[in-house]
Amino acid sequence: MKTTVNTSSGSTAPTGDEVYDVAVIGAGAAGLSAALLLGRARRRVVVIDAGEPRNAPAAHMHGFLSRDGLPPATLLDLGQAEIAHYGVDVIRGRVEHVEPGYGVRLEGGPVLRVRRLLVATGLRDELPDIPGVRERWGRDLLHCPYCHAYEVRDQPLAVLGTHPGAVHQALLLRQWSDDVVLLPHTLDLTAQDREQLKARGLYLIEGEIKQLVVDDDRLRGIELADGRVVPRTAAFLFPRPVPHDELLTRLGCDKDDAGWVVTDRTGRTSVAGVWAVGNVADARAQVVAAAGMGSTAGFAINTDLLDEDVDRAVEQHRHAAAATR
Repeated sequence: MKTTVNTSSGSTAPTGDEVYDVAVIGAGAAGLSAALLLGRARRRVVVIDAGEPRNAPAAHMHGFLSRDGLPPATLLDLGQAEIAHYGVDVIRGRVEHVEPGYGVRLEGGPVLRVRRLLVATGLRDELPDIPGVRERWGRDLLHCPYCHAYEVRDQPLAVLGTHPGAVHQALLLRQWSDDVVLLPHTLDLTAQDREQLKARGLYLIEGEIKQLVVDDDRLRGIELADGRVVPRTAAFLFPRPVPHDELLTRLGCDKDDAGWVVTDRTGRTSVAGVWAVGNVADARAQVVAAAGMGSTAGFAINTDLLDEDVDRAVEQHRHAAAATR
């Protein structure tokens, strides 16, 4: 990807000679929220983004107070316009790597010197290799009931058993429709699973899934390997979330047993000066939660910078006082 620069207030493109207070890598809700707070705190901030948001396939986002139903791209456009008002620079490109002392090297661009680093690079959804899944993803093949189930309420729904979380997903979806089918596919169900599903009024249809049936650009059903077609108008599956945490890994940030970066309540990692927020740190964070994580990290980063600024000022003051004696 070619690096392009979008700077605010008529400033020139970064050359690598500047020192930014904070580099925010990723311009989703988490990164933009942090940049907004830090820009308003009059910190010098640069946001670097590859332009590949996780929720790009979705037509609308939900559960964000005052922004419910807004297209995801519109939220990001509004956010970038807001941070530009506070002098935040935005670079469209990728970070090649981060050098010790926080020199951020851009692909095809300069090395930016920064004092603090906030990583908000999100994750990718690893989908099962079933024909039709990628094409319908984010449209009528969905993931999060809280994000999308209301829009398909009272419709005949399917849950694809491609992940152990499918059972919980099916039990949850019963709140939005009384016609929910779980297709276990290759998933082994326990006796407890079957009892809970039956008690909840859910249907089980055994057999491996062959493909999604689509007609006139709409999901019509799920075809099984034996040729049966289960008519459905929307389906859900639980993808495997894979964080875009390569930069954090190279920096040596600690991870938990599941392979996710460890942070404190503000998003601070085990590496000094590095924060991680949004889906790169928490796969369950919805857009509104990710925005809150970014704001919280922004507060913490500014406080950390302030402590450093005060220590430096005291040292300079003492040096000046000693020179006049």
